[in-house]
Amino acid sequence: MSRSSDDSTERALLNLRRWKASPRTFISEVLGVTPDEWQGSVLDAIAEKDRVAVRSGHGVGKTALLSWAVLWWLTTRTPCKVPVIAASADQLRDTIWPELGRWHAKMPKALRLELILTAERLEQRVDEGQEPGFATARVASKDRPEALQGFHSENLLVLGDEASAIEVAAFDVLTGALSSPGAKMLLTGNPTRLSGYFWDTFNRSGVVERWVKFKVNAETIPRAQGHIEDIIARYGKDSNAYRIRVLGEFPTTTDEQVIPLDLVQAAVARNVEPVAGPDTIWGLDVARFGDDRTALAKRKGNVLLEHVKWWRQKDTMQVAGLVKAEWDYLAPHDRPRQIVVDSIGLGAGVADRLRELGLPARDFNVGEQPAAKERYSRLRDEIWFSGREWFAARNVKIPKDDALIAELTSPTYSFSSSGKIVVESKDDMKKRGLPSPDLADAFLMTLMAGDRTKRSRIEYPTGPRRSPWV
Repeated sequence: MSRSSDDSTERALLNLRRWKASPRTFISEVLGVTPDEWQGSVLDAIAEKDRVAVRSGHGVGKTALLSWAVLWWLTTRTPCKVPVIAASADQLRDTIWPELGRWHAKMPKALRLELILTAERLEQRVDEGQEPGFATARVASKDRPEALQGFHSENLLVLGDEASAIEVAAFDVLTGALSSPGAKMLLTGNPTRLSGYFWDTFNRSGVVERWVKFKVNAETIPRAQGHIEDIIARYGKDSNAYRIRVLGEFPTTTDEQVIPLDLVQAAVARNVEPVAGPDTIWGLDVARFGDDRTALAKRKGNVLLEHVKWWRQKDTMQVAGLVKAEWDYLAPHDRPRQIVVDSIGLGAGVADRLRELGLPARDFNVGEQPAAKERYSRLRDEIWFSGREWFAARNVKIPKDDALIAELTSPTYSFSSSGKIVVESKDDMKKRGLPSPDLADAFLMTLMAGDRTKRSRIEYPTGPRRSPWV
């Protein structure tokens, strides 16, 4: 071997030693980017400590941080294993892995070729007979804990994305592997829940002492400012959504949300299929004036099948024609058993026309008396708590529909002088600068098919003060 070859090998080994000790240096020299100060501090911490957790607002650069950690670990250690876990396959497939691919492509060619990237795995290139180190995407599901078994290595790094949504049972499976000397875990996420492993990491006595903890306020991150404006417009600055998605704070217990944000976000992340048997139900909320929207929701059992469709400024016949077109597009076995139509105002004419066209439209009048008269002042109040009941079952799924999520989690509730639950009215919501929850109403109407007096119940508040439901 020539002297120049010796020098080149020595320089490469020196670089690997420096990069292994300092992920911040690795990111700067290999990927050509300077981490934000908070990202650099987290990288320094994971190099020195075994347990690091980051709670933050949206848009601060968490996914980039996790991608950098993967590339740093695989470049500087062998053998090694890096399970990248999240509560949903969508999060791994649509967010984390594309970001990992983006940064992998920025590596110098000689280093990039040492790592083979596939749809669910990033693997070291090794000689025949050697065991490659790898990073792999794994769904952290309490229903399939075996997916997280087998991760034993002298160089183990567990990365968790949107860690609030990951159930405790998933972490329990990893306990054995994490007990190995030098095994590390880095968790990131928005602090959406007041319980669970991620909550314990920041709040539970006897747990917090083991972790290096960071909080990242999106207000301090310039690239997150457009997102912050959207959150203020949709939820308001005093909302739990602002605390969670901007400030990186856990929700308060004083926000009287009808449907808690953590329940809805968990339904987006959850991997479930429609349960066998139930027919599809559509809900149609017909706009009556102004800027309100006509909205159409489609639910099959425990799954909202698609984004809620909506239209503005449509008359009775136009709305009926739009719904008929949706019906005609589907195969007969995919068509709904019932189309529940809000029959107040223009909705009554729409329902009549749909029936003339042979569609199974059913009038629904929100002005009727609630089934549980002792609990609710109005049927509208009962409808909204039926929605809470649906999400609280924790076996349901909705698409990532930001407008729908905002509407579902915006209304608050209070108690009347007689102790009955009163959900915030549309007029009062508009006074807070919030839009009419037309999309949410359409979805909630799908829960009104059949005999609403026979739905399962959960425990409800019974007085002017309540304990928070989380």
